[in-house]
Amino acid sequence: MSMRPDDHRRKWDKVEYQRKAQERLLSQAKLNDKKHEKHDVEPIERENLKRREYKVDLESKLGKSVVINKNTPGSQTGGYYCNACDCVVKDSINFLDHINGKKHQRNLGMNMQIERSTVDQVKERFQANKKKLEEKQKDYELERRLREAKEEEERYKEHRKERRKERKRKADEDLDGTAITDDMVDMAAIMGFSGFGGSKRNL
Repeated sequence: MSMRPDDHRRKWDKVEYQRKAQERLLSQAKLNDKKHEKHDVEPIERENLKRREYKVDLESKLGKSVVINKNTPGSQTGGYYCNACDCVVKDSINFLDHINGKKHQRNLGMNMQIERSTVDQVKERFQANKKKLEEKQKDYELERRLREAKEEEERYKEHRKERRKERKRKADEDLDGTAITDDMVDMAAIMGFSGFGGSKRNL
């Protein structure tokens, strides 16, 4: 900057600013080189997210007491232990959140993307579900038939019982020679009679 007394305007040193611009360009070039070096490193190939093939054990330690001291390993200090992440989670809800989370899946070697199903896979799944539904219907049909057969057998037994009673009543009427009605039976019971004539029927 020039400091002349007759010139009040501010003057810039062009050489100095050119030098600063050059330094800035060099530093940006170095940063770009570093970024390219990072990109040159091959990224880790991770599998797509898969369905769990095991059941998560949340109930095996319920209601059990554990003595914990300084020498107790981290996996036995109480709570739910994750082998992949080497951490202990204190309750089941947080444990489920942890094993479904991004950090745990990365430690297992998976990314959070799901494999896109093909049309053939979807058709196969539909066929499998259809077979399951048919098997359930067959089981239900078998149960229904068994139930109907049992009800039919009970009705048949009831019918035979009624027929036996009917035959017995007819036999009693034939022995007496007169038809005994229900009203007569009730009247005889009120009056204290034990029966009508030669009838073997006990009232």
